[in-house]
Parts: sequence; C-alpha cells; structure tokens
Amino acid sequence: MAQAKESKRMLQVAELVKRNISVVFQQEGSYFYGSQVLVTVTNVKMSSDLGIAKVYLSIYNTENKQAVLLQIEEHAHQIKQSFSQRVRRHMRRIPRLDFYEDETLDEMYRLNSLFGELKSNNQMGSTSEEE
Repeated sequence: MAQAKESKRMLQVAELVKRNISVVFQQEGSYFYGSQVLVTVTNVKMSSDLGIAKVYLSIYNTENKQAVLLQIEEHAHQIKQSFSQRVRRHMRRIPRLDFYEDETLDEMYRLNSLFGELKSNNQMGSTSEEE
C-alpha cells in the first residue's frame, strides 16, 4: 500500500471537495466573474494532512482566463464560506482552497488544431503515392 501516492481518504475528501465546490461555482460563480464565463472544476488534489485542496479549473468563453482566475482569488473567502456551509457536516476541518487553471483541454485543442493544419497542408506524411 506504500506505493499509492494518494491515500483512500485523500481521494474521498478530494471527491467531496470537487462535487461541492462545483455546485458553489454553478450557483454563485456569476457573482464572482460574470455570467458569460463558464468555469468547471476538473480536478482536486488534497495535501496529505487534508489541510489544503488544490482546485484545478477549466475556464471557457473568455479570452482573458487569468483575469477570471484573479477574480476567483479575490472572492476566495466568499467561495470558501459557501463551500463550508455545504460540507460542514461531512468534514471536521475545512481545507484551504488554492485555485489553479487546468490547461489540459486547451492544450488538447491546440494540438488537434495543429494536426488538422498539418493534415490539410499534406504535411502529415501520407501512405498514398505522391504525384
């Protein structure tokens, strides 16, 4: 069991945080960063003492994702209060919430676009005969 980096309890708490923080963003997010922006919680990683939750967010429908992340940071106290209200019966100690941008999907779209470009320019190295 020593090989697993995350304990069963860490994974359970991470899932609890993810589910509940997602609802907070769904219900109250527009107050923090506007109604046009879509923010989804993609992942949560807990520290080994369960005191810190690293919350990874995908931010859509805006060019300036960093500004949205800054808005979320500015309202972190209110977000944590709303989150605490939801989980206080399930958690003894409410973790500190640290927010990070998850760029995994952006990178995937960028690579898909790049491959599409290469394919349309016939630079992918095809198996058909060249003329």
